[in-house]
Amino acid sequence: MIAVLGLALGVVVGFFARPVIPHELEPYLPIAVVAALDAVFGGLRALLDGIFDDKVFVVSFLSNVVVAALIVFLGDKLGVGAQLSTGVVVVLGIRIFSNAAAIRRHVFRA
Repeated sequence: MIAVLGLALGVVVGFFARPVIPHELEPYLPIAVVAALDAVFGGLRALLDGIFDDKVFVVSFLSNVVVAALIVFLGDKLGVGAQLSTGVVVVLGIRIFSNAAAIRRHVFRA
């Protein structure tokens, strides 16, 4: 419940504070958000399965964001940033939908 409250508080603060993202980091923000969502859905699934560990969640959250950003950064340096960005979004999207399906099965017993 603390994570949900923290997420809600972060959204509200971000909405009113209107932070400015440096132009150099703008290509990485969508990938970081998708990676963070993957960690959140994975954490929620683990919570419903009864195996949630806060340390694992924090490490997963941070490592997902950093690794996804590094992959896109490397792709930009190699000149294939768009292709690697698409690959990262597809892989993380599959994981998000897989976790969402598991959450749905757990919640609705279907």
